[in-house]
Amino acid sequence: MAGSGKKKSAPRGRAKTWALRGLKIGLAAAVAGLLAVVIAVVIAMQSLPDYDSLKSSPNGQMIRVHAADGRVIVSLGPSFGQWLRYDQIPDVMVDAMVSTEDRRFYLHPGVDPIGMARAAWVAVERRGTGRRWQGASTITQQVTRNIFLNNSYSFGRKIREMVLALALERKFTKRQILELYLNKVYFGGGAYGIDAASRKFFGHPATSLDLPEAAIIAGLVKAPSSYSPTADADAAIGRAGVVLDLMQDNDAISASQRAAADLGSVKMAPEPPQNSVRYFTDWALPQLDLLIDEPNEPLEVYTTIDLGMQNAATAAIKANVPGGTQGALVSLDRDGAVRAMVGGLDYVTSNYNRATTATRQPGSAWKIFVYMAALEAGYTPDTGVTDEPVTINGWSPRNANGRFAGDIDVRTAFAYSINTVAAKLGVEVGFPTVADMARRFGITTPVNTHPSMVLGTSDVRLIDMTRAAASIARKGIAVTPYGITKVTTADGRMLYQHQDDTSRVLVAPWVAAGMTDLMQTAVSTGTGKAAQIGRPVAGKTGTTTSNKDGYFLGFSSGITTGVWMGRDDARTVGGLQGGRAPARAFADYMKVAVSKRPVEQFETQVTLPEWQLEPDEEAYYGSPDNGTGGADSGMMVDENGLPIQRQRPSSSGEEAEDQQMEVDPEDRPQPPRIDQQWIDNVLGRDRQRQQQQQQQPSPRPSANP
Repeated sequence: MAGSGKKKSAPRGRAKTWALRGLKIGLAAAVAGLLAVVIAVVIAMQSLPDYDSLKSSPNGQMIRVHAADGRVIVSLGPSFGQWLRYDQIPDVMVDAMVSTEDRRFYLHPGVDPIGMARAAWVAVERRGTGRRWQGASTITQQVTRNIFLNNSYSFGRKIREMVLALALERKFTKRQILELYLNKVYFGGGAYGIDAASRKFFGHPATSLDLPEAAIIAGLVKAPSSYSPTADADAAIGRAGVVLDLMQDNDAISASQRAAADLGSVKMAPEPPQNSVRYFTDWALPQLDLLIDEPNEPLEVYTTIDLGMQNAATAAIKANVPGGTQGALVSLDRDGAVRAMVGGLDYVTSNYNRATTATRQPGSAWKIFVYMAALEAGYTPDTGVTDEPVTINGWSPRNANGRFAGDIDVRTAFAYSINTVAAKLGVEVGFPTVADMARRFGITTPVNTHPSMVLGTSDVRLIDMTRAAASIARKGIAVTPYGITKVTTADGRMLYQHQDDTSRVLVAPWVAAGMTDLMQTAVSTGTGKAAQIGRPVAGKTGTTTSNKDGYFLGFSSGITTGVWMGRDDARTVGGLQGGRAPARAFADYMKVAVSKRPVEQFETQVTLPEWQLEPDEEAYYGSPDNGTGGADSGMMVDENGLPIQRQRPSSSGEEAEDQQMEVDPEDRPQPPRIDQQWIDNVLGRDRQRQQQQQQQPSPRPSANP
């Protein structure tokens, strides 16, 4: 019996021995693992940067663009608001985030064993179902992932995340970690940090967040795209209700505070406009690289754009542009500040900026350079010129009406956009001189010096032509369009502020005054009458051959505006002329743009008689080919360029008295010759000269020496 007892106890002894060995091995492995973790944490602690370096490690640069009145019109890039110290962050924001993301944050060493055990149990339950495992990351782990790692799901990344979290807790305080987290976590819509989120969704800094707003922001971390207030307000409010319940369960708020939190009363910030104003921001923002050198800090960019004027400009273009065509508008203040910019009918459909990028022929609008060159060479608005046939190196320009006015003055020639006079002035002053004048006034595209250049055959940009007109309005002082007034960091540090430069004088003041005289006459009684707005306006129309492009440039009360209309494929547009749709769009816009400005009179007050108003269309050779018969057989067109069918008068006896008898062409009275003598006669200048001569005393005989 004793022998059998010894045999039974032997296996038991061996089992205890193996158990003890296994326990020792396990303990040794645990000690080794713990030692390895400690060593890894110590090494990680030594490799961690200091706190200031962690603060200045954004994921990109945020740029907020403001209109002239301070309103935010667009936010670009990841949005990093102002960095808030822990003592600046509202307590409700801290409590909401801790209750939602890591309720045991103040108890664990950076890694939450209880949370990890719960996540492991859920992982076992969901294994093979394809459902995502439940996360167990603490706030500290999220900080390390956001700063040092990425969001990939792998065992190796998780181990590194845990080691870094333990190291982070050893090196920094809980408050510092919360400060990092709340200023760096992503809340959707490009907003990183609570201040950026508060400004984006509620329109105010995070320092003034209340309980319902803090709950909405805290609820975004789980799924920013799903709970974004701008994408789904109901989902955001529903998630915020869950956050409030968690805060109450965590004793962060009382039951009465939970009941008083009215999520429905939270006012969301309106989304900034994203259509036509983007033409302006696309043009202005690339200039930042030339103005400042700040690649990291968030930027506040303050611009010149006036949203009221921008809306008026958009409406004016859409209301007047012919069907199937595009339109563009640029409006400058007297110092070059861009107050409105429309690059097309719809930015979403086409973001091509026809105001700043497209190059098209300006037609007769180019004549401002021809006449300025002539004025600088000694001509005056009253200088006599002759409208007559002219041929220059085989090129024979003609007038739109196919006739010639004879002896007139420069003012009349410009007002009615007489092509032959412009050609003769170009010959006299020299085509290179005209090209130099254009470049002097800001034309940046190539300028040819062929004779036909006087009628606008060189491609230009609308913003350059508007700039030239603005320099005339400024009495010859150079105007440079600009869109950025100042740039600051998020904390208000000034990086750039625009300074107006009035040192560059392009032409003498009397040349600019003479040009203003001519342009005012063009609007008062010439081709630009559709641009009248009830106050002094100076301007110039432009229409290219075959009505492919229509221009109007003009200024009044310190605002200079250029309008272009045409097709992107440069095909003919029936009825398109600078003095029609573009001039009407100019008038519609300017009535709003200058409505709050005082009326400004020009230095000269000139009125010409209304005579034979014709479109300022360029024609290069021969005579009109609208018809092949006599003087009355030409084709007539309506305002859209469509032919009008003429009806013959009825020959019934009842209407016979209303008919005009057919007159032989030889017996038909000839129209009066419209020349300078005719104009002086109509204006009564001859009578004025006679009266002045009668009032002058007779000269006295000089005394003998």
